[in-house]
Amino acid sequence: MLAVLGYLVAEPFHPFFGGAIDGPANTHLTQVHDVAPLFFAWLGTIIATCQIFRAKVGWEFPTDAMAKNAALKEEEGFEGKTWLTKLSDGYYPGDLRFDPLGLKPEDDQDFEHMVNKELNNGRLAMIAAMGMIVQEQVTHQTLF
Repeated sequence: MLAVLGYLVAEPFHPFFGGAIDGPANTHLTQVHDVAPLFFAWLGTIIATCQIFRAKVGWEFPTDAMAKNAALKEEEGFEGKTWLTKLSDGYYPGDLRFDPLGLKPEDDQDFEHMVNKELNNGRLAMIAAMGMIVQEQVTHQTLF
């Protein structure tokens, strides 16, 4: 969904880098590298920070997961090893506990319904983004 928004906003408007980035959106990353080469180091740091936060929310700490697996093995004869792939207890996939506007439903069933809507909208946006990418690759011109 952000990719589609990026195509729709970045081509007609040039708010970043003093308007130096222009032309088809497919070429913008190459232009950014030429204008501000350290931008990608900053972007990589931001992405890594977000992923570390996501991992801390969604996954068990490995030593805690190993201790839980050892306890399960003693109690129930559990043979699997999930210490690197153990989701936190009480974690629902996709729920990163980030809701500054208070839009998250309190009911679990309503939350699951909202998550499914979001997934379907994301799939539609991926199809739209692919259409925009292909159109620019074929025509070598902006969308508008």
